[in-house]
Amino acid sequence: MDGQGLRQRTAPAGGAMTSNAVVIGGGIGGLAAALALHRIGWHATVLERAPELREIGAGMSQAPNALRALDELGVGERARAVGVPTYATGNLRTPDGRYLQRAHPGDPAPLLGFHRADLHRVLLEAIPSGWIRPGAEVTAIRQDKESVTVRCGDDELSAGLVIAADGIRSTARRLLWPDAPPPRFLGRTAWLGISETPGMPGSMTLGPGGYFLIHPVARDRAYWAYVTSADRPGIRYDSEKGELLERVGDWHDPVPAMVEATAPERVIRIDIHDLDPLPTYVKGRVVLLGDAAHAMSPDRGQGAGQSLEDAVVLAAAIANEPTVDDALRCYDAERRPRTQATAMGARKDGARSTFKGAYRLMTPMLRLVPASLWRRGTSPDGNPTWRWQPPRLT
Repeated sequence: MDGQGLRQRTAPAGGAMTSNAVVIGGGIGGLAAALALHRIGWHATVLERAPELREIGAGMSQAPNALRALDELGVGERARAVGVPTYATGNLRTPDGRYLQRAHPGDPAPLLGFHRADLHRVLLEAIPSGWIRPGAEVTAIRQDKESVTVRCGDDELSAGLVIAADGIRSTARRLLWPDAPPPRFLGRTAWLGISETPGMPGSMTLGPGGYFLIHPVARDRAYWAYVTSADRPGIRYDSEKGELLERVGDWHDPVPAMVEATAPERVIRIDIHDLDPLPTYVKGRVVLLGDAAHAMSPDRGQGAGQSLEDAVVLAAAIANEPTVDDALRCYDAERRPRTQATAMGARKDGARSTFKGAYRLMTPMLRLVPASLWRRGTSPDGNPTWRWQPPRLT
């Protein structure tokens, strides 16, 4: 649909419900938002700045709360088909290979491992044809009581609602929340990769000052990540792979082998940031979703999962509330406490896991935890965050 078509489908006066939205951002959160709107009978145009719609990055895990959100979006079965059970939360090891805790073979896996591109594709394939507009960079947003207008190149697109799902460095957040602090560097950095190493059950190895995470993903591959502390962002090495092997080359198998099996150009390096909490995710008819609202560190594995939850809750509020304004108030009141608490918890977990003295303190404590108690805590319903239940969309 062209910009003129969008201008003709604006919200009526008085905050009455419209049926058209613009979604800024074509990542997992933006596609989930568009799909959730489709499920309740709305139309959406997804604006993606990149010339080609694709998900970058390596792997991820999704917990039961995220899988329930995917079910409500109508893609749960397809997502499970491209995910792989991972026991990383149950298999805790030390660099010499000893187990601090070990998953029981009969335990249900609480997490599914995904390549980010696979999960992104599941969502993308469910979006109606013609809804995605790549190569569309948003440069300005203005609004009145009835609609929001988004400038995108030479076009202006108007709708009754704009959902900003454009990531941690969100243009919408910068334009409409100009006093909000920028992303905060958390004093940690990570190396990520995908290796052709089939049969990995998933594990986390705790070492002095850092940890090495393994999740199996589809097609006999495994995702790995090494997270450690850093004095400042932007520190880089001529060979990132070589630097990483200097740090973990003498750790237990398969840690060095997984790094060795990853081509140097496919070793991804990121510095870890999050966002300080906002007093509201809503400005008029613009609402923040996913990382644009509450970017968090990866330490609880909830970044994408909370975006999926956001999408379902927002669409349910739109479907059940009499006006857009009422729906956005409902969404803000429900999502802000949960997402901000999750983000702060992840920040604290990350600081503890890479604190140089944490290894000496944590490993004796973890050995003392009874295996039965650990298994209960890492079961699909053992984590309070994982027990979230979605509202119904259909």
